Amino acid sequence: MIALHYIEEGAPFPPVDTALEDPNGLLAFGGDLSPARLFSAYSQGIFPWFSDDEPLLWWSPNPRAIIELNEFVPSKSLKKLARKQKYTVTINHAFDRVINACSTIPRKNPNTGDFSDETWITEDMIAAYKQLNGLDLAHSVEVWHDDELVGGLYGVGIGKVYCGESMFHRESNTSKLAMLALVEHMKAYDMAFIDCQLPTDHLSSLGAKTLSREDFIEKLENNNHTLTDDGRLREDYLARWKPRVITP
Repeated sequence: MIALHYIEEGAPFPPVDTALEDPNGLLAFGGDLSPARLFSAYSQGIFPWFSDDEPLLWWSPNPRAIIELNEFVPSKSLKKLARKQKYTVTINHAFDRVINACSTIPRKNPNTGDFSDETWITEDMIAAYKQLNGLDLAHSVEVWHDDELVGGLYGVGIGKVYCGESMFHRESNTSKLAMLALVEHMKAYDMAFIDCQLPTDHLSSLGAKTLSREDFIEKLENNNHTLTDDGRLREDYLARWKPRVITP
């Protein structure tokens, strides 16, 4: 029998080292998707992941997958695509459209390997991350072919770390182009790494590596410079995510 921690309203998360080994990283259920709760979760290496027919579930898997910016591996075809300058890439120009597009893409369950049209990006999740974007804490990358949105990704910014959530493409390699542009942008602003949550073959091909949850959280804490002492977003944080063109 699984004994899982229940989070009452206003209560803190349990220590991440109490997460289950099977399923890997399941930490707790309950709570809410308020901006304060989500910011607290990501700051501690925790993220929500659940389907419409499940309670709100919180995860902190071990090991964890990240992409170190200098270890990102663009393929030859991706480099060639970038050189063609066929697409324009932006940040924070169309967050709502990006998350809505991501919610329609069939997903692979990392535990079973099966693909399903059922999305974990529920209506409640969409509303929560749109609210987080309105507070300058969630950020999108968009790939445009003329005026058409053809690829992109979204995630949460914690200090110098980008916690990736989901990506989509409507033309070949456009989600990877979004990732390339994000990596180059993060390098330009002396940021740290991309949190990929769970390892996949696709992410490994881009240079993702795994590290223990303990090491991941230490790296996260060392780069979590998000708020001032009086609780406002730091100016350097806001500067990183100002809407702009970032075509690589």
